[in-house]
Amino acid sequence: MSDERIVLTLDAGGTNFVFSAVDSTGEVVEPVRLPAETKDLTKSLATIVDGFTQVSQRSPRKPVAISFAFPGPADYPRGIIDNVGNLPAFAGGVALGPYLEEQFQLPTFINNDGDLFAYGEAIAGLLPAVNKMLADADSPKRYRTLFAVTLGTGLGGGLVHNGELFIGDNSNAGEVWLLRNRLHPECFAEEGACIRAIRGSYARITGTSLDDAPTPQEIGSIAEGEMAGDSFAAIASFAELGQVVGDALANAMTLLDGLVVVGGGIANAHRLFMQPLIDEMQGRIKTYDGREMDRIVQKVFNLESADQTEAFVAGVNKTIQVPGSNRTLSYDPMKRIGIGVSRLGTSAAVSVGAHAFALNAIDSQ
Repeated sequence: MSDERIVLTLDAGGTNFVFSAVDSTGEVVEPVRLPAETKDLTKSLATIVDGFTQVSQRSPRKPVAISFAFPGPADYPRGIIDNVGNLPAFAGGVALGPYLEEQFQLPTFINNDGDLFAYGEAIAGLLPAVNKMLADADSPKRYRTLFAVTLGTGLGGGLVHNGELFIGDNSNAGEVWLLRNRLHPECFAEEGACIRAIRGSYARITGTSLDDAPTPQEIGSIAEGEMAGDSFAAIASFAELGQVVGDALANAMTLLDGLVVVGGGIANAHRLFMQPLIDEMQGRIKTYDGREMDRIVQKVFNLESADQTEAFVAGVNKTIQVPGSNRTLSYDPMKRIGIGVSRLGTSAAVSVGAHAFALNAIDSQ
């Protein structure tokens, strides 16, 4: 259902701040891009006010809220940013949300990008797309839980259940980046699941310097045979990332049990890491006495593969009879997880999530 209410948004990176205004159809203004002021709080706040002022003035209708993603750690419900790595101006605790509410007299909502990406994909992306496929196939199966990971400069996460974004009691839920690293247990998962991980693996395998390593896009092209280079190292680099992400997701899905959507720039290379990721999740684990068992209970399917999608949708449908009656029930006993890449695009999903989160908060007051 369309909603013409306009929400002001911000994509806050370490290099640029990109401001826009969106309704349920998408952007309604040309985005405003301003250099990020990362070290001086006064200048950074002035830049943020300037950007929101410009898009507000260009908006075809009066905005009803401000909603955006901003790096943490943070007390997101209260709009307080603290100790930001690539935006040190906000270290020590800055009440950014309340400040913007006073400046613009608009309710202001701040989350992290992994949360808003998950929310957008749950509203208009992978989650409804999968449930439509199941409905079209007359399957009794439906999904209400979506876990999102973003693979880019870091490893982000977000969780939506029953249409609600789950952020935890400390605004710290879904921090999948801090799970243990499958290949280097003394390290955290993000070290093996981001841009620097792919470049680092390629440099290590080829015996070259990290500074001389190609970009992940170039390594992907080498792996696909579209560019000269060490194809073995390129394929292995993405396989290692798949192992680390797969192990992290196996841990997460043991607790969360739902669909998984993958976003971020590295998601474009899903053909190179998705099967190693699934193989890791479908691997084996041991008891103390050496007996093997499945790593997780659920079967895992790659929703970017036509064959695996068909098997995922089909499930194992059965009709069973209620004891002592003539009543029958449709039943699908296959416990399964589908993993697919963003259906909206990562930036678009964040925008959809930011817009919907603000309107949901306003309407529930």
